[in-house]
Amino acid sequence: MRGLRLRDRLWIRAARRPLAVWYAPEYRLPMSGVEAAAGLEPRRADHVAAWLLACRAIPPSCLRRPERVTFEELDRVHTRELLESLARPEALARIFAVDPSDVPVDELVTTVRLSCGGTVAAAREALVTRRATLNLQGGFHHAGPGFAGGFCAVNDVAVALAAVRADGFSGRAVVLDLDAHPPDGIAACLANDPRAWVGSLSGSDWGPLPGVDETVLPEGTEDEAYLAALAALLGRMPAADLAFVLAGGDVIAGDRFGRLGLTAGGARRRDLAVAAALTATPSVWLPAGGYGAHAWRVLAGTGMALAAGSSAHIPEGYDPITARFFAIARRLSVKELGEADFTTADLEEALGMGGGGRRRLVLGYYTAAGLEHALHVYGVLEFLRRIGYDRFGVAIDRTGAGDRIQLHGAAGGEEHLLIEVVLEKRRVGDVDALYVHWLSLRNPRARFSAARPPLPGQDVPGLGLASEAVKLLVMMARRLGLGALVYRPAHFHTAYPARHALEFVDAARQGRFEALVRDLAPLPLRDATLAVDEGRVRLDGTPYAWEADEMALWLAPRDDPGRREVVDRERERARFTVVPPAA
Repeated sequence: MRGLRLRDRLWIRAARRPLAVWYAPEYRLPMSGVEAAAGLEPRRADHVAAWLLACRAIPPSCLRRPERVTFEELDRVHTRELLESLARPEALARIFAVDPSDVPVDELVTTVRLSCGGTVAAAREALVTRRATLNLQGGFHHAGPGFAGGFCAVNDVAVALAAVRADGFSGRAVVLDLDAHPPDGIAACLANDPRAWVGSLSGSDWGPLPGVDETVLPEGTEDEAYLAALAALLGRMPAADLAFVLAGGDVIAGDRFGRLGLTAGGARRRDLAVAAALTATPSVWLPAGGYGAHAWRVLAGTGMALAAGSSAHIPEGYDPITARFFAIARRLSVKELGEADFTTADLEEALGMGGGGRRRLVLGYYTAAGLEHALHVYGVLEFLRRIGYDRFGVAIDRTGAGDRIQLHGAAGGEEHLLIEVVLEKRRVGDVDALYVHWLSLRNPRARFSAARPPLPGQDVPGLGLASEAVKLLVMMARRLGLGALVYRPAHFHTAYPARHALEFVDAARQGRFEALVRDLAPLPLRDATLAVDEGRVRLDGTPYAWEADEMALWLAPRDDPGRREVVDRERERARFTVVPPAA
């Protein structure tokens, strides 16, 4: 909240009228590989709900928990064959672009049904209150009566419209699809509803869609041209008794699959313009697509626009996982996590007089039970349960490098190692740091696939919990009074995701890393890291070997006035090229 100006906070606090928002923790997609394979942020709804509460766009009383859509409601729109196929991991894997081994069928279908149920409930409430409503998961516009794909298993818009039609609603329904891709599924589902109008503004030409007022914009279309086309579409939109708005987050420049070029401010202006056009119309707003780190911000901006007509900027430095973990950390006591008192057993162990029966502590603080409790309250164990593991247990011991923590979980009658980390306290420069010698996040039940091939150093696919793991280590460092989190990335791909928060301790090394990121940017991350590992990268024409030097996340500001100059000079000096792999 520190980056949000006071006048904006006051404006948000003075919301014009309550905005009902549907959300459930189960909205998070229970698949470990969907983020890596598709760039889809599975935590988007979690982040947005947290932000809307934190900035006071909505009070907690505005959050609604959805109920699962019934099969009777799904049957009104979809064929039995499609619905029956959703019980097969292969079918769901195709829809969500993951390997079947990464699909926990019951949990994923629960997510889909809750999301669709949220849209149904939002439509019913919008008609009663005559206001806008927002569902933080939905807009599945690529699912048709008998087909599904593009992360859309069922069509929640068509199911919700059919539900309110069954309730007695006979008015004009408008669907305004502002996702970066055309609404092929919605067009098919509503083809026989003469009281439904579908308008679309997208950046992909998939051919004509019967019954859709479609505008296809040129690739890279920016704010002003987009907003002009939107104004024209709104001018053609008929008066409606109920509207569905798919406020796609994939319209932002740089989205993995969208081809448009809007800024975050442009997306907010889009939402404000549509909200103004629908002031007197009951409406249901849905997130639709968004494939990148920006997507949650677009949806959060939609909520701010609807709740308060706000154009306030979401601070770039605001990290929703960190904010949530800090709130949890404040509630955790020393007694829940470990031991704080120096006991006679401590003295005996320090003097070599025994202590063998004393329970071991990680970093002199955490017990095994305390660590397991922390993984529970931070939500890690619940996610692991949803992807198929249970009967968790934490084991701690000492290795030559430091204290080791292992988390095991059971699945299929076997016990599996899921998380392993080796830590110590170490002086780095002039700072006492939490030093990470080893961190492994493993999903041994999942398989590598073409969409998720192995990276150097991986023996099994990851858990999709890297963001949470780093934030938890930061929480540990802060609780122990340390000034930094430090590790040595063994590969390019283990340094690349951390580049926004961590930096190489050596300034010249940081400059070369920034140059490497710049020069390898045209390559997919896997291709880039393989090129480095295979010795196919040249630095100024000579073979380059990866430098596994220390990277640090400093937990307090550092005064190093000459550092940036050294970094910039080395970045501009270094030039990397890639040799193609041998045929």
